Amino acid sequence: MTASDARPLTAARHFPPGFLWGAATAAYQIEGAAAEDGRTPSIWDTFCRTPGKVFQGQTGDVAVDHYHRFRDDVRMMADLGLTAYRFSVSWSRVQPTGRGPAVQKGLDFYRALTDELLAAGITPVLTLYHWDLPQELETAGGWPHRATAERFAEYAEIVADALGDRVPRWTTLNEPWCSAFLGYGSGVHAPGRTEPVAALRAAHHLNLGHGLAVQALRAALPADAQVSVSLNLHQARPLTGAADDLEAVRRIDAVGNRIWLGPMLDGAYPQDLLEDTARLTDWSFVRPGDLEAICRPLDSLGVNYYTPTLVSAVRDGDDVPRNDGHGASAYSPWPGAEDVAFHQPPGGRTAMGWAVDPSGLYDLLMRLSGDYPGLPLLITENGAAYEDGTAPDGTVHDPDRIAYVHAHLEAVHRAVRDGADVRGYFLWSLMDNFEWAYGYEKRFGMVHVDYETQVRTPKSSARWYARVARSGELPPPDDMPSASR
Repeated sequence: MTASDARPLTAARHFPPGFLWGAATAAYQIEGAAAEDGRTPSIWDTFCRTPGKVFQGQTGDVAVDHYHRFRDDVRMMADLGLTAYRFSVSWSRVQPTGRGPAVQKGLDFYRALTDELLAAGITPVLTLYHWDLPQELETAGGWPHRATAERFAEYAEIVADALGDRVPRWTTLNEPWCSAFLGYGSGVHAPGRTEPVAALRAAHHLNLGHGLAVQALRAALPADAQVSVSLNLHQARPLTGAADDLEAVRRIDAVGNRIWLGPMLDGAYPQDLLEDTARLTDWSFVRPGDLEAICRPLDSLGVNYYTPTLVSAVRDGDDVPRNDGHGASAYSPWPGAEDVAFHQPPGGRTAMGWAVDPSGLYDLLMRLSGDYPGLPLLITENGAAYEDGTAPDGTVHDPDRIAYVHAHLEAVHRAVRDGADVRGYFLWSLMDNFEWAYGYEKRFGMVHVDYETQVRTPKSSARWYARVARSGELPPPDDMPSASR
């Protein structure tokens, strides 16, 4: 604890007026209706049908059936006191081939969803891309192919034209690091490719797609619309203070963080990133004018945080598993930093095996606040998976999740108090859902879903979070349910 955080922990933490209290989801994880009303396969539909890629071969074909149950789900959000809801649009539901005219039935679903949210007093926060590239675009080359960035801008214009009168907050991409490096580097996410150069090309074209989409959104949206991007920035820490461990942190920071922050906010790729990856590519896929197109003014920056990253150099004789928390693969998702070893940080663990360390969120917010003063921040994802059990009376008690969220909100509040301009917090996730390569094995939701019956049951964390959202203040730790350790 620092001197600035020395006030008694029994005191409640008040958040600024207008602070957004929300929850987040993604289209493929919740919607289902995978082949209805003109929707065609995305890369995740294909990946799920590739043997051995997803837990027990599970798919998002039905997921939690949000496509048919969204009105009930919005009523549930209102009951929980949410003031904002972050959702993503399925590209292949709106534009099945990734090019050409839109399918109006697909757009009608999102029109109806946003109308329900607005009627309930909930601010819609729309993400254009949460990993579900139309399969036809992947067949044509995917994100390593420049044309995909151009198609993305066209798709952004279609969605903005349809929903610009309803949605005040827009996000271009969610976690492009995962799209590029888990999708095209380690292959543990769709489309499952293991090509380091393709991963770097994908990173650039995701950056370019973001910039072109911002331009398209600005042209189509009302002047007061807010435009952002959500990045899963890595709070990397060295195992020791040794120079080679500090060098490992620099490498991870380059390909994990500054590969996005540099082009999007500074207008250039970091020189050390280019040098780290020079043996793989000369970056000639970056064309004149690209960086100007990428670096467009944003109204806020979305921050997704779950756990810090502890790294070191690999030393002779070390037998260090290189598990970085993103799934097992013989291929690295860190081009230019393949010789970095990943370690398990100390402390408690979630069901994902991720260390619980809210200080990483505080440090990340303070870094961004210092590096980009004047740019508001939103916590667009934060949460935890735990082994939630249903009691005989049907209730779901999850004190560990409450403790996790409380600690991280405390870190956000401390950052705000220390000068960070944080405008909102979105819990991941609204409800249990399809958790990508983990299928339905991991539960992040504050609402339990019985996947057989689709019955939704708010967990104790949902009731706790509802009280926080309604009051705008974080209760002291001694006013919480007890949690196992």
